[in-house]
Amino acid sequence: MSEHRRKPQQPEGGGRAAARRAAQQRPGRGGASGRDVPTASPSGPYAEEPGHGSRAEARRAAGRGGRGAARAGRGAPAGRPDKRFINYPRSDKDGWKRFVPSWKLVGGTALGFFAIITAGAGIGIASVDTPDANKTAQAQNNVYYWADDTQMVATGGSMNRQIVPIGKIPRSMQNAVIAAENESFESDKGVDPMGIARAVWNMAKGGSTQGGSTITQQYVKNTYLDSDQTLKRKVTELFISIKLGVTEEKNTILAGYLNTAYYGRDAYGIQAAARAYFGKDCQDLTPSEGAFLAAVLKGPNLYNPDGGIGSAATPEANTQRAKQRWAWVLDREVTVGRMQQSERQQYKDFPKIIESEQARNMSGQIGYMVDTAKAYVMKAKGLTVEDLAKGGYQIHTTFDKPKVDALVKSVEETRDKLIDEKKRPETDTFVQFGAASVDVKTGALVALYGGPGFDKKHFNNNANTTGVQVGSTWKPFVLAAAMQYGTQNSKGSGISPDSKYMANDLTVINNREGKPLRGKDGKPFKQKNESPTAYGYVTLNEAMEKSINVPFAQLVFDVGHDKVRSVAQAAGILPESFDPNDNASFALGTSTPSAIRMADSYATFAASGTHHEPYSVRSVQKDGKDLPGFEAPKAQQAMDNSIADNVTKVLRNVVENGTGTKAKKLGRPAAGKTGTTDENMSAWFVGYTPELSTSVTLFRSDPSAEKKELISMKGVGDIPSLHGGDIPAEIWTKYMQAALNGLPEKDFPEPEKIGVIADGAGAPSPSPSMVPSPTPSAVSPPPSAETPVSPSPTKGGKPSCKPWDLYCDPSSDGGTNSGSTNSGASGSPSPTPTSTKTGKPGGLSGFPAGGAGG
Repeated sequence: MSEHRRKPQQPEGGGRAAARRAAQQRPGRGGASGRDVPTASPSGPYAEEPGHGSRAEARRAAGRGGRGAARAGRGAPAGRPDKRFINYPRSDKDGWKRFVPSWKLVGGTALGFFAIITAGAGIGIASVDTPDANKTAQAQNNVYYWADDTQMVATGGSMNRQIVPIGKIPRSMQNAVIAAENESFESDKGVDPMGIARAVWNMAKGGSTQGGSTITQQYVKNTYLDSDQTLKRKVTELFISIKLGVTEEKNTILAGYLNTAYYGRDAYGIQAAARAYFGKDCQDLTPSEGAFLAAVLKGPNLYNPDGGIGSAATPEANTQRAKQRWAWVLDREVTVGRMQQSERQQYKDFPKIIESEQARNMSGQIGYMVDTAKAYVMKAKGLTVEDLAKGGYQIHTTFDKPKVDALVKSVEETRDKLIDEKKRPETDTFVQFGAASVDVKTGALVALYGGPGFDKKHFNNNANTTGVQVGSTWKPFVLAAAMQYGTQNSKGSGISPDSKYMANDLTVINNREGKPLRGKDGKPFKQKNESPTAYGYVTLNEAMEKSINVPFAQLVFDVGHDKVRSVAQAAGILPESFDPNDNASFALGTSTPSAIRMADSYATFAASGTHHEPYSVRSVQKDGKDLPGFEAPKAQQAMDNSIADNVTKVLRNVVENGTGTKAKKLGRPAAGKTGTTDENMSAWFVGYTPELSTSVTLFRSDPSAEKKELISMKGVGDIPSLHGGDIPAEIWTKYMQAALNGLPEKDFPEPEKIGVIADGAGAPSPSPSMVPSPTPSAVSPPPSAETPVSPSPTKGGKPSCKPWDLYCDPSSDGGTNSGSTNSGASGSPSPTPTSTKTGKPGGLSGFPAGGAGG
């Protein structure tokens, strides 16, 4: 090759080409870091690469190329400075140091974030309007409708709210509210940073939103008549509160709050509250009355002495809370310097409150039905009482007016005929009635009787009351569990109602290990029947007919208490109403479901094992739109149809031949069970036809007493020992006759024979024997034939009627064996609860528990 075509010698240092050639060399031990010069091969010459200049030159070029390549790998072109807007990860650092932000980045980010927040807050504050109490003064009605969509009542927000200036609100009222709600109101800027942090944290965790803690924030919250608790709304409230805190006078904010707050009794604003509770204008309120209204602001549902929605909001509990809060507010005023101690000493008596206008408008059963529907709506939509009280809802209930009227008539006619408080004050006072009726096919609550009415100052809803033991109406659940799960004697197979058990009075009960159950005294526990009759071994069918306690006390141990609870819960009984004790009395009705739940659970038997949750609201509209979540509850299969139908057959026998014969007057197929508790503390009749399931309860309790206790009903209606087959069965029959009038008669399905005959220990009959079931069933195959039911033992083999027994049917047993177990007298092996959990609105609590019976 000629000399002139050879490439000229590269300048010392190599330039870009040298760097490029060095970067292209195979990496050596130094890798991309450029610390060592790569070589062509382990055995190649180290002094000089062909055509690449000197060794030192190559080393310098490789170092520059390696650093360039590293920068290129981190996002910058090789050999050039990093041109990214944000140098992160950092290109001028290696390893973990690349991810440590520089102080410039940290400072710039913080400054930018602060600028964005400041600008956003400024824009938000500038864009919101301050609230106007006058524009939000008109709370709307809630309108409740009957099942046929005719109007039942309009309530909630119906009271006119009158805006009053701060000058007409007594200074003592202002002091009470500031002391109780926001001590720093006159000096704060309208927001509470800690309260906001709590609210944000709670929402971030997915919990319920929390309201503002300052008076300013609460006033802003009151201007929103909707109940949409969203983050957007909370942020808007925050901006308005900040704006108010810096632009409005404190007196304006305080007046706005007092004029928009909800005080209960459908009263919005201080003027309406003064009229509702004290019958006077707000300017005439005393410091004591002002302290009460400030106390109610804590939460009208729990502090209004009238009572509220929920088992904890009874009139008694609310009154106690209101008195404590009232005293605390007065003491708080002294503590924060808004009242002198000498003035505080003048207010020792709780202020007298006038009768509620709402109670007069909610007379009869209206109040109980509205409260029941309210509770359903609140649960379905997650609303508070205050939310619902703001109005604007159209609530279509399931209550059938003709059936409600029929139930009221049957209760009142029976009560007026039998109960005479003037003639028998020692026995006939404080007698209370409760009842509920459920549509078998849907679970719709079509009628209830909760008491004489709000207008009679009876605020507890007896149809929805828990705390009254159900007695022997519980026994069908024990029988159903035995049919489904079997006993220790059936080797896991469901048993037949023809299985025999010892029924003699004072029979020793064995535990699941087959050993005698021990009483409190350590001796073998003997279960007591109401009657000392020596029945011997009887079928479970006969034991149910006569409501004999001993067989079921033993059966619950043979089946297992947990199995009985499982069946009862599947049928509709709430777990919180269960007696938690695993003793003999559990089988005899020491649990305390409400009348609504008892009617609903028996409807499961009537519907061949299909359960529908009870519901009282069909649909709800607001602002002309249907709200979701009010579809009828879906049907659930609680038990096999053969089990439910066999329970029905046994309970039909109770009506035809046993303790429930008063219900025979209905004149159509019916099934039911009587229940009476120890010492006649309560009496029940729960029964059903293929169309309706209805429960009736009777008990004595002073509604004005601070501590709710049941009183014995012995002698009530001049009946020495009142049972479920007496007054409750009479009410049930009268109501069902009217409710079903004109409907064609229907019969129950004929049950298939079911289970094995697995007799109790010591029974003389062969055990077990089995008859195959014709169809697959949740339980085991049925028996070959039913054992004939023994006649009820009577003197001379003939039934007799006592002079006091107003309902005695000479052709039957007359229900005289439907009474209590008196198990308490014989020493239950473990104590029953002295108080009862309440899980339903309007529940009574604190009733003593005892042995339950037929």
